[in-house]
Formats: sequence, C-alpha cells, structure tokens
Amino acid sequence: MDPADSAAGTVSAGRSTSTRLPPGDFGVVVATLRARRGWSVREFARRAHVSEGQICNLESGLRNPTPAVAAACDAAFGTGGELVELAGAGRRGARTEGIVEAGPVVAGYERVLWELKGIGRSTGPRFVTASMKSITRILTDAGPRAVGEQRAEIWRLASRFAEYTGWMAQEAGNPAEALRWTNLAVRWGALGGDETVAAYALVRKAFIAQHRGDTHAAIGFADQAAGHPAANPVIRAHAARRAAQGHACRGDAGACREALERFRSYAADVTGDRTPHWGPRIENGNPRLIEASCMLSLRRFELAADLFAAERRRRPAVPADDNSQARFAVRQATALAGVGRLDDACQIVEATLPVIKRIDSATLRAELSPFVEQARTRRASPGQLALIDASTALAIG
Repeated sequence: MDPADSAAGTVSAGRSTSTRLPPGDFGVVVATLRARRGWSVREFARRAHVSEGQICNLESGLRNPTPAVAAACDAAFGTGGELVELAGAGRRGARTEGIVEAGPVVAGYERVLWELKGIGRSTGPRFVTASMKSITRILTDAGPRAVGEQRAEIWRLASRFAEYTGWMAQEAGNPAEALRWTNLAVRWGALGGDETVAAYALVRKAFIAQHRGDTHAAIGFADQAAGHPAANPVIRAHAARRAAQGHACRGDAGACREALERFRSYAADVTGDRTPHWGPRIENGNPRLIEASCMLSLRRFELAADLFAAERRRRPAVPADDNSQARFAVRQATALAGVGRLDDACQIVEATLPVIKRIDSATLRAELSPFVEQARTRRASPGQLALIDASTALAIG
C-alpha cells in the first residue's frame, strides 16, 4: 500500500473495491482523491497511463473525461467503477472557448484545501506538498481564463493554496521556499482584490525569523502585521501571539504579558467569525497554552509546568491534531525537566517521539532542542540518556 494511502485512510491504487467518493464533479473528485494520496500530477498521470495535460484539464474543468480516461482514473484509484459511473452520469459540457466557470472550481478546491490541511496536520508536509503545488498550477492556469469576479475568486483561492504551501515548506525545513510561496500568495491575493494576505505574510515572516533565532526581527514583523491597514482581528491575534513569544525569548516579561493580553482580546473578537482565516484557526490557540509556552521561554519552568499540566488534562482545550498534541507535549516535558522532574519529562517524550518521527516536521523537531538542553543538566539513568540522545538526533534532523 502506498504510505500516503495509509496515512490518509484511503484505498490503495489498483484495488477494486467500492468506496464513498468525496463530493464534487469528476475533476474535483479526482483532485481530492489525488490529494489524499499525496500524488503529484506527474505521479498520478504515470499510474493512470494518461498525460499530465489531460489530468490538469480534467481537474480545472476545461475538459470532460472520455470513457477510457475515466476507466484509467478509476483503476489507478481502485474505486471499483464509481469514477466511471460519475463520469457517465454528470459529465460537464466541454469548454471549447476556454472560459472557466469559477463556481465549481472554487467550491471543489476549497474542499480539497480543507482536506489537505487535515492531512498535513496529521502526517506532515511530505504527503501534501506535491498536491498543493500541482493544484496551485491548475488554479493559476485557470485564473486568466475566468472573467470578472469569477477570476478574482480563483486568484484568491490560489493565494490560499500558496500560503499553505509556504507553511508546508517551513515545516519541511526550507525557509527560503516558504518565503517564496508566501510572496506568491501576496501577489495572487492582490490579483483577487484581497490585501489581507499581505498583512498575514508579515506574521509568517515573524515566525520564520523566530525559528532562525532572530527575535528582534520576529517582533518587528509582528508589530508591522498588527499595524497593517488590511489586518483584521484574526491577523492581529496571530501577530500578538508572535510578539508575545518574541518578547519571552528576549526575557521581557512585561512586554510579553501585554502581547498576551492583546492576543486574548483579538481572539475574543474572532469568536463566531466564519470568514476564511489565514493561518491556524485562532480558536485552536488556547490562551493558557500560549501563556505556558511563553513562561517556558522566560525560563519560569515551575509556572509553565503547572499551566501545561492543567490545560493538557482538559482534552478539549488542546487541538486534536497530532502536530499540536506533540508540540505541547514536548513543551510540557521541557518545563518538567527544568524543575528536575526528569522521570515525568522522559515518559512524555518517549510517548511522543514516534509521532514526531512520523510527522517529520522541522518546526516540531526543533521543539526537542530545549528539552535536550534542560534534560542534560539533570542526572539521568542509562535509559534516559539513550532517550535524550535519540531526541538530540531527531532535533538535528
């Protein structure tokens, strides 16, 4: 079975079995199934024995599937004839004039983006990056073929795909690629009449600066994001969170507290807002967990340990995805090591290391370095030393 199939809970290629197809017309369904497996257009074309151009035309809605192509796609995905039935029952009219109707494209790919984000949170960047890039290419090809507000809708969606592709590049440990995709998101968002992505791009730059250890630049970018004319409460909440972490890393407890208060205030304004959000959902940013993370950076280990313990016991208070669970678990372990509770810290890390290895996120692996730093100051048993060494190796990547 393809590892991406296993990670996404899908059927393996070539197996003839009935399955429930995702919603959408033929092109959107194909794109969704391809995204779930983490296949690029090239990889899917190879498996289905059709050209890359045919796949792009199908997914963008420019062409209908012929019976032969529908059968080839069905065989590649192992959908037991369901794709063939879908092609026959709901075939779209061929667009010989080359104009794209944006409605089905946007609605379909919004669902695909939602699915890809779910996969990325649980499996890391390697299973989604190829799909993100190929779908982005389809959208940017379709954008100039649409007209009026429909063109703007496609460019705005392309911008959202580019932003998430940049985040996955950061997760893969490639900040230069992350910045490139973030800048593309700004450009495409502007083509769609959306300037908010320009404000959020500054938040992303703050995060990148934070991970390279440049807290001065991180705070500067966060402040620019908060003051950007297009910034909304969501973006200001993200900016305040980054500023709080930056001030904590610099040891400025007062400025950190002020930024945390701003985060709470802006996050409260977001409640019930159903507009598309840039970045992680604000409601997943539990203020107490963020405060605990800041206390950890301020080296107030006992307070951080107490906050983490209280919040992580309240399961609904912690985001359910594996990435967030692992991130906060390692931070709790670091705080425990900082107060000398190495046994408890090592138990948490031992349970979390398999998840970190599976997700293979550069930003998640980096969370292990502070744990290693604290753990090495404590007297450790041979088994604990082996765990610390394993954590060191994983943190280095």
